[in-house]
Amino acid sequence: MKKDTSTAVHAWLVMMKAMQSISRYALAEIQQAGLGDSDFRVLEVLLHKGPLPVNIIGPKVNLTPGSISVAVDRLLAKGFVTRTESPEDRRVRVVALTPRGKSVITPIFRAHAETIDKIFAELSRQELRQLDQLLKRVGKQADSLFEQTGAK
Repeated sequence: MKKDTSTAVHAWLVMMKAMQSISRYALAEIQQAGLGDSDFRVLEVLLHKGPLPVNIIGPKVNLTPGSISVAVDRLLAKGFVTRTESPEDRRVRVVALTPRGKSVITPIFRAHAETIDKIFAELSRQELRQLDQLLKRVGKQADSLFEQTGAK
């Protein structure tokens, strides 16, 4: 007789193991294309959101202020992005894709999207919707609990 594993801890373990497997597979393809994870995340957000201040990019791609600065410097050196002063506030630096950066990230992101589609191919549209809704609920609950602790 199989033991009932319907606990929050078990769901968390399964989610973490799945995320590790997904990340390992997806990151390998990104690295084969010549980008590291943080560079990919920065280029991807700029591709989809347009030019952004450095201090906005970091939280969007889960990088600390120091890490985002290093990543932007690296992408700047490769000619993938520009970094300019904001005309409204000279303390703010705005990062934008260069044509070269866009030509690099566009096919890499397209291939990444296909990789993610392959990973989730076993799920129906309804199952994807359910997974999306459930993960959002859990994430909102975790955010709420984090805010209640005053840890921010």
